[in-house]
This record gives sequence, C-alpha cells and structure tokens, in this order.
Amino acid sequence: MEDPVVKHSVHTLVFRSLKRTHDMFICQEGLTVLEDELALKQKRMCKVSDEHFLVRHMAPPTEGVAKTQATPTRANEAHPVNSHESSPAVEEQSLPKPTKQPLSTEPSQALVLSKGTQQLVQRRALQTIKPEWHPPWKLMRVISGHLGWVRCVAVDPSNEWFTTGSNDRTIKLWELASGQLKLTLTGHISAVRALEVSARQPYLFSAGEDKMVKCWDLEYNKVIRHYHGHLSGVYCLSLHPTIDVLVTGSRDATVRVWDMRTKACVHTLSGHTNSVAAVATQAANPQVISGSHDSTIRLWDLAAGKTKAVLTNHKKSVRSIALHPSEFTFASASPDNIKVWKFPDGNFIQNFMGHQSIVNTLAVNSDGVLVSGGDNGSVHFWDWRTGYSFQKHQTQVQPGSLDSEAGIFQCCFDMSGSRLLTAEADKTIKIYKEDETATEDTHPINWKPEILRRKRF
Repeated sequence: MEDPVVKHSVHTLVFRSLKRTHDMFICQEGLTVLEDELALKQKRMCKVSDEHFLVRHMAPPTEGVAKTQATPTRANEAHPVNSHESSPAVEEQSLPKPTKQPLSTEPSQALVLSKGTQQLVQRRALQTIKPEWHPPWKLMRVISGHLGWVRCVAVDPSNEWFTTGSNDRTIKLWELASGQLKLTLTGHISAVRALEVSARQPYLFSAGEDKMVKCWDLEYNKVIRHYHGHLSGVYCLSLHPTIDVLVTGSRDATVRVWDMRTKACVHTLSGHTNSVAAVATQAANPQVISGSHDSTIRLWDLAAGKTKAVLTNHKKSVRSIALHPSEFTFASASPDNIKVWKFPDGNFIQNFMGHQSIVNTLAVNSDGVLVSGGDNGSVHFWDWRTGYSFQKHQTQVQPGSLDSEAGIFQCCFDMSGSRLLTAEADKTIKIYKEDETATEDTHPINWKPEILRRKRF
C-alpha cells in the first residue's frame, strides 16, 4: 500500500526551491566570471554603431571645440573620425578603456550635437533658478452684501470700481477704494456665474445658469442686448481685447463666439465632451483658449472656427485658465496640478505642485505672482518663474457661516496688480494687499532646490 502524498504549503515549497538553488551555487561564490573576448569585442562594436553613429561620420569640429578634446592617438590620426572607410578593428582599438574612478563634481565636459551647425559643442550644465522674493499678502477688507454664494468678480478697467455676481441672482457694483455699494442690477433668474467689463464701451456682460448672456449699458443701468443660443447654463465668459467679439462657455460642452453688436453667433466651437468651465481670449493666435471638465484644454483658431491643438496632460477637470499679462504663456488649474504652458502650440513648461484641493480659480499679475484659490478656502501664492509657493493662506468664514462654506470661487487682481479680490462661499468679497512692512529678512525664502527630476507631463 502506497504512502499518502504529503501536501506542503506554497511557502514551504518556495523555501525548499531557494535552498536547493543556494546549495547548488554556493561552491562558486567569490569566483570571477571569465570574460569572453569575442563577445566583448562584438559588444563594443554594437555600442559604437548604435550610440555613436552621429559622431562617426561628422565634419571636423571647430577650433574652439577642438581645444576641449584630448590629443588624438596615432590610430585616430591614421584613420580620422570623418572617414567613411574606418574599419571596426580600428574603432574598437580607439575606444578608451574603462577605469574605476570616483565621479567628478566638476561641470560636465560632455559634447553634444549642435542643431544649427551639426558640430560638437559642450553640453550646458543644468542650472537651478532661485525664486524671486515677493512680499506676503494680508487681508485688507471684508465686504458683505450678497445673500448667496459670490460666484464671480471683475474689475473695471479704470480701476475705480468692481462688480460681483452671486447665487442670489443679483449683480452688485462696489467702489474699489472704500468698498461701498454703488449699484445693484437685477435681471437674471438664476445664479450669475461670469462677469466681464468692457474696456472699449461702457458695457458690462454677464452670464448665468439661466442660459442667458446679457449686455448691460452702464450709462442707463439696464439690459440692451441678449445673446440666445446656449442649451444649458453658461459658466464662463471672456471679451476679445481687440475686436467686438464675445466668447462664452457652457454646460452644453460648446464654446460660442458672438458678435457683440449684431448678437449673432459667429462660431459654435464644438469638441469638448463635458462642461466648459473656463475660457480666455487674447489678440495673438490662438485667440481662444478653453478648459473643460473633460480634463482637456483646447486652443482654437478663431478665423477658421476649428481646434488648433488639444492638451491632454491634465487627469482631472480643468476649472480655470489664466493668461500671463506680459509673457506668451498661460496657466491652467486642475485638482491634480497647476500647469504652465507656452503659446502658440501649447508646449508644456512646468507643474506647480502642492495645492491639494479642487482649484477653482487662478489669477496672475505683472509682478509674477500667481494666485490659486481652492474649494476648501485655501489660497496659495506662487512665484511664476519657478513654481515656488511662497505663501499659503486659509480663509476665515464670516461669523454665522458654516466652516464648510470656506470656498473660493473666483479671484482677480485689480489693474495695478496690488490688490487681490476673492469671491467666496460665505457670501463675502475679501480684498488682500501686500504687506508693506515685510522685508527679505523678516520673511525669507524657505526654498530648497529639487533633487529629483521634475515630472515631464
């Protein structure tokens, strides 16, 4: 009668296999592996052919670059690098023998191929840019008056007053210097989500969740034009800086371009697959930029009415876009990252990492200060050039509000860039200014260069 088979656990079987392997090769521990000369020679020839094919048949380097190179050997003199008939044996002999030396801390002397001249030039060493010092910002004034969430804010081009829109369906105009209420406009039947003040006419444009886009004449304080066409609530609005064109983005996933005077829809820019949450315009191409909840950014050709480029680097919904006032760049906000892009093709530049929130709004001034406002009431101040967050602030709700109402829906700078206005969920508008008493000694830059390589996307 046969003995029953003993079933062992997986852990026991794996351990026995490891022990048998260890016992098999323990006798060879410490022995050096013999190098196969033929295999080593073929490896070097393949490396020369694969990694140095650009250098094998090149024009002779210039006089300045030649000084940085070592003195050529006799084999190289007899067979120059640019010779097309160099034999593999000579190439194999001319290779330097590997030596075990410690890594040098001096700048790299590696040579790379120049794009324009197709010659060897010295590789530039990577330089870490130190962030510029900016004074911290402090709360200057809190303005109350709305009966609902304040969803949008815009500043008059003359820098004398600003306007806000709210969930209470009203638009209010405030004096910027004193914070006093000047005017209340009623006409929307749902929350007001976007406002823009024209710099060329005395007009105020508003958009709301009632699918309406209105043009207000501020000389008569009444609506003079309606722009009909959106099939759902309108979330964002932008005026073209040079031509009489109005651009709106809606929950119906379209961006519409309106003729300001005739009220005609010039283009319906379709391509997004979810709500359009941010739209921006500029005089240079691409003239229209839109961000959507489908996590993409689209650059539009306004003349043709078509998409010029689609940026898919974001992993979550894009809720805000901010154009730099002097550089040909822009930033986009998403819960995963704040990304900076370069026009006109939308080339990625860098990430601003650290704002762990749903970022609803972005604003940038001419001093290179980028402000991001989150859904949890957090405000981060960034150095535009380096992406360094030099200040983090948590907004305080006004008395009588819930702690969960500490949310920032939109922020913007005034025309001088010295005042920051935020529209918040506690039904207030807060105004921030720079701290005049701060210096580099009292508020030093707590910055350390990144050792790890930045993310490419």
